[in-house]
Amino acid sequence: MPTPDNRGLLRRLHPLDRIALAIATLFLIVTLARLAGYSLPFAGFVQFAFFLSLGYLVYRFSSWARTRLLWSLRNRLIVAFLFFAGVPVVMLLAMGAITARMLFQQLGGYLLVQDIQARVVEVANTADSVASAMAVTPQTNRAAPIVPPVLQGHLARVEGDLPGLELDMKSPGKYLASSKASSGTRFSGIVQSQGQLWLVGEVRRGQSTITARAPVTPELLDRIAPFLGPLQLVMTHPATDDDPANTILHLGGLRYGPGKRVTTPSRKLQGPASWFDFQVDGVSNLDAQLETPNGLLPSPVFASFSTRAAPLYGRIFSSLGDLSSYYVEVLIAIGFVFLLLEAVAFITGIVLTRTITHSVSELYHATQYAQAGDFSHRVRVERADQLGALADSFNAMAGSVGTLIEEQRKRQRLENEISIAHEVQSQLFPRTMPAVPGIEFDASCRPARGVSGDYYDFLPLGATRLGFALADISGKGISAALLMASVQAALRSQLLLDGNVPASTAEIVGRINRHLYLNTTEDRYATFFFAIYDSSEGVLRYTNAGHPAPFCISGGQVNRLEVGGTVVGVFDDYQYEEGVVQVEPGSLLVIFSDGLVEPENVYGEEFGSRRLADVALRDRQASAHDLVESLLGAAEEWAGTAEQADDMTVIVARLSKALN
Repeated sequence: MPTPDNRGLLRRLHPLDRIALAIATLFLIVTLARLAGYSLPFAGFVQFAFFLSLGYLVYRFSSWARTRLLWSLRNRLIVAFLFFAGVPVVMLLAMGAITARMLFQQLGGYLLVQDIQARVVEVANTADSVASAMAVTPQTNRAAPIVPPVLQGHLARVEGDLPGLELDMKSPGKYLASSKASSGTRFSGIVQSQGQLWLVGEVRRGQSTITARAPVTPELLDRIAPFLGPLQLVMTHPATDDDPANTILHLGGLRYGPGKRVTTPSRKLQGPASWFDFQVDGVSNLDAQLETPNGLLPSPVFASFSTRAAPLYGRIFSSLGDLSSYYVEVLIAIGFVFLLLEAVAFITGIVLTRTITHSVSELYHATQYAQAGDFSHRVRVERADQLGALADSFNAMAGSVGTLIEEQRKRQRLENEISIAHEVQSQLFPRTMPAVPGIEFDASCRPARGVSGDYYDFLPLGATRLGFALADISGKGISAALLMASVQAALRSQLLLDGNVPASTAEIVGRINRHLYLNTTEDRYATFFFAIYDSSEGVLRYTNAGHPAPFCISGGQVNRLEVGGTVVGVFDDYQYEEGVVQVEPGSLLVIFSDGLVEPENVYGEEFGSRRLADVALRDRQASAHDLVESLLGAAEEWAGTAEQADDMTVIVARLSKALN
């Protein structure tokens, strides 16, 4: 099993990564030393650097994890689905839960304050009732006023709601004096007096002032809002230096410290009626006043409660009666439909995600096959949608690429074969020029397709005689090159291997014609020009078998060599003619293939033999080699492009008499 290359891993790490890892290692060493009882002087700095490095490593790891996690399209779609669908739903549910909790807290606090305020109003109304009754009832004993009998039953009922209710029939009206009431005849509120919390009501009727107050005791508190569960009232007082700083409250620019607490020890929080029946805890601020020798000062009281959502829900819909169940059912139905739609959307998202990722995975694996060079693999098309069309396109592309690669391979093999054929054919052309007195000559062949269907040759036929041959095989490419080799072999076998050289060029061309006729199909033929020059006599004998007429330039005159007959390889036993030219010393013989005169310029005009002759006349004093290059260059310049339509072959010979 191969071991991991840790050194290679370290080399791939960023320098900052290495520094962070080194600091983490140093922190570990410092920690171990501290556990062993050793104190290092630089421990604080190492700890600070470690936390910086830890933040950096967490960032680097999160970047690495995000890259690895989101590389897969499936993971990307899942994350996108969570952000687009999951997160909004969770946020809406969380917002709904928070809103519901806040609503129930506010409702519970409101109901608690309302119930306490109702008890305060009841205390004040009791004082008002007593004051009104005393105002119309004669008092026999002014020193000790008594409650009129008509209110005895009423007071008994009030004391049932307000245990410990006290009445002061001869009140000095201190609450009216301290409260700064607008009317000055009625006061009601919550008052802290001598460490006790009271519900106070004070009313003045004529000369009488009645004060009623009920102590806020656990017994009284137990009768307030029984549906709210356990209650607790916390009194406050102006903060002093003795109060702990963490217990001081800042309200309205004033500082308050906590005071006495009043609770309901007998009330317990009931259990949940359903899974939705959550616990609700709330706190409300009650406006209260603290009784001091200087009057009443604001000193709030905090009322807290713990209850369930179900009782508060019942209080909300209590006014609807039987209709409340209808609204509940509608709400449940809407919630069920919402959950059903969410489930359908979730399942649809999963199906679509699997469909997309499966198709992409298939395409990815198909590209792996293509990268390995296997273009036979095809992607399964399972549905008629855009992904299916993409799979079809990939399959078509893979087939096309496979076909193109196969064609490229075939073309490469063909080019290799052509290269080999070109190399072989280059051996068929004369590699060295024979030395014949009185003759300066050169030749060149520029194939259009790697191999040429043109053939030229120089054949020494004695001390002073030289044969010139130029043939243009029908067609191009390999087939023309093979036929060219056949013509070369036949011609050389006629002239070089056989000691009896025919005296007539027409006879030689006739034999080549019969050879091609017997060994090729009807559609294969060649134009052929063959000439023999005898430098001792200054005589040129030639036969032109359908070839573009060469010309012999002598003293500024251009003589075309047209005597001969038709192309070779078409008719059996065709009788060719021989032409004889008496050549003046210094004459120029130019033999060429049609590829040299047929190039066209941009206007479609051919170069033509006339322009070729003009170039030869212009440069006739040049050497044979330079004149060959000049003729080829003129044709290429006329065409204006490096691409040839046909093979270009030219032979140039300067003819003179041999010196005896």
